[in-house]
Amino acid sequence: MSDLIVETSTPKGYKLKLQTGLFINNEFVAGSDTIETINPATGKLIANVQAADEKFVDIAVQAATDAFHGPWRKMSSLERAALMFKLADLIDRDNEELSQIETLDNGKGITFSRLFDAKQIAISLRYFAGYADKVHGKVIDTEGALSYTRHEPIGVCAAIIPWNFPLMMLGWKLGPALCTGNTVVVKTSEMTPLSALKIAQLVVEAGFPPGVVNIITGYGAITGDALARHMKVAKVAFTGSTGVGRSVMKAAAESNLKKVTLELGGKSPNIIFDDADLDQAVRWAHKGIFFNHGQCCCAGSRIYVQASIHDEFLRKFKEYTSQTKLGDPHDDDTFQGPQVSQTQFDRIMKYIESGKEQGATCYMGGNRWGNEGYFIEPTVFTDVKEDMTIVREEIFGPVVTVSKFNDVDDVLNMALDTEYGLAAAVFTKDTARAIDVSNRLAAGTVWVNCYNELDYNTPFGGFRQSGIGRENGEYALDNYIQVKTVKINVNRKP
Repeated sequence: MSDLIVETSTPKGYKLKLQTGLFINNEFVAGSDTIETINPATGKLIANVQAADEKFVDIAVQAATDAFHGPWRKMSSLERAALMFKLADLIDRDNEELSQIETLDNGKGITFSRLFDAKQIAISLRYFAGYADKVHGKVIDTEGALSYTRHEPIGVCAAIIPWNFPLMMLGWKLGPALCTGNTVVVKTSEMTPLSALKIAQLVVEAGFPPGVVNIITGYGAITGDALARHMKVAKVAFTGSTGVGRSVMKAAAESNLKKVTLELGGKSPNIIFDDADLDQAVRWAHKGIFFNHGQCCCAGSRIYVQASIHDEFLRKFKEYTSQTKLGDPHDDDTFQGPQVSQTQFDRIMKYIESGKEQGATCYMGGNRWGNEGYFIEPTVFTDVKEDMTIVREEIFGPVVTVSKFNDVDDVLNMALDTEYGLAAAVFTKDTARAIDVSNRLAAGTVWVNCYNELDYNTPFGGFRQSGIGRENGEYALDNYIQVKTVKINVNRKP
């Protein structure tokens, strides 16, 4: 529908034609209502996007159901892979347009959108396309019978993706679901729907049968809950906060006990020993917390520095952080743009005030930046206590605490004192110590002498209340298949 296209331009004059409809059965349709999507750099309206209520969730799920039992199920694994490869090629072709949309809608620096987000979705699709003809069972030696297993698709999979990495998270969900033969209904965040809707246009161009991929927008309490409870949805994958993850799991349990994977929050420790390469540790620690404006579930938001180098680390960390550019996300050299919304801005500022009120020292930052949009200065707190709110709770913004420690046992007591377990990091030149500390940390990912290095072929997910299941790599395939055992009698007697 042409009336669902909105024409606009970025602040740098890049012209965009934005699709705003619900993508169901390879068509864009009007929804039950509309939701405003806002430019976080200015606080101004970009477009009104169509929203899905329970009625449209039903329509999307039925389209996915029909596709699963129809053309998609009948296609060979190589044919499915060819479509995924084609989609990846189209994404690479339109990298600049996708990057401009992502930066306009999300606020992340345009260079990161180009080189990371828009590239990662294509990389994920190609990686999992390569697995399409390698998902198979095995023959099991059983006396008197031929026994073998089949790895079969689950059916309709719901994917509820977050606002912090709209394109990359879409790739993490679509890749394993499609290569294993499932069909998908994606719910985008109501705050950042636009780049996924561009991907929907490319799904049609790539030649996917109608209903294989459906992309809808709506509020979590309405659209997300309807998907999580839907009796024809066989699996739901959710990325977001731990609180909402609990609600998704409850809805899945109260409906049809659908399979659930959850990638949730974190409060990740970054441990820097006194033998570390300090300049490198400073740079990686900066990336660990301020990458994507701190809006990263695995952000290294608790930095622990060995006492003998603590003061020097702080000085160098402040100096390096002060040199990185905060500002217009459409500038090529911008490192930190705005937070995604007024709600997130207000939430982060409340945490900053909480830190000050509870007696922590605001070593740098702590203020709004500029006169419009949702910008917050990079903020560093020192002199913190482990029971402070800014140490205990996920802030999801450019705010970090820096604490001293004396020895391994001391820092592990602090690092492990959390309900989360998504990620952690260790900086040291001592390989034995790096391995020992990594083994003792309760985290799904432990980086050694680096941070926020996410690869398409290594599993990602959390311990404790940071989630269930893994995304990326071969491990992700298990979440999208069900194993069937077939036994053929050869010479057994009743």
